[in-house]
Amino acid sequence: MHFKINAQSPFALYMTEDKIKHIIQKYIPIAAVSQIAKWLILYKVHLKITAPRRSILGNYRSPDGKSGHKITINANLNQYAFLLTLVHELAHLTTFEKYKHSVLPHGTQWKREFQRLMNVFFHQSIFPHEIEDALQNYMNNPAASSCRDENLMRLLKKYDKEGSTISLEEISSNSFFQIEDGRIFQKGEKLRKTYKCIEQKTQKAYRIHGLMAVIPVKIK
Repeated sequence: MHFKINAQSPFALYMTEDKIKHIIQKYIPIAAVSQIAKWLILYKVHLKITAPRRSILGNYRSPDGKSGHKITINANLNQYAFLLTLVHELAHLTTFEKYKHSVLPHGTQWKREFQRLMNVFFHQSIFPHEIEDALQNYMNNPAASSCRDENLMRLLKKYDKEGSTISLEEISSNSFFQIEDGRIFQKGEKLRKTYKCIEQKTQKAYRIHGLMAVIPVKIK
């Protein structure tokens, strides 16, 4: 069992179950801590809670002969999104334990494992009712990313910490915003799930999803 809380930290700590619970309770609902700790210990998971990444919320790597199961989760997720993402990655682990590399990463076998693990947390007052209802609907046919379920993502976002980034759909039309790579755009018309946005430096038009995290900026 390996926690590496700071992405820049050069060392690892091997911990007792109590220590594991003490750490993960900072990231997930308290009622889920005991079960998650049991799974992390059972599978000897190397869990890395890392700085936010642009394209993924979490990641799983199977044993490579030198080290065991590795899971990384973005540290900025709220407790419900963190738990969902962690179970998503644990489902990859249990799928690997049963089928190795003989099945698709997000195929039928992974879906069944994800459903099996998530079912443990339903009807335990772990999630707010609105999130649990959306989760149960999503779990009927879970996708490779929970981001594909817009209703679920909007509900999860409501529980982000105050001061977190806002989504493109939340800012007013024609206003300016910055994305993670530093580029600045002006928000334009809505095109189904995306918005037509104009990059200010090149004046090129891009389609940007309404749930993308942005930083509002003022342009003189």
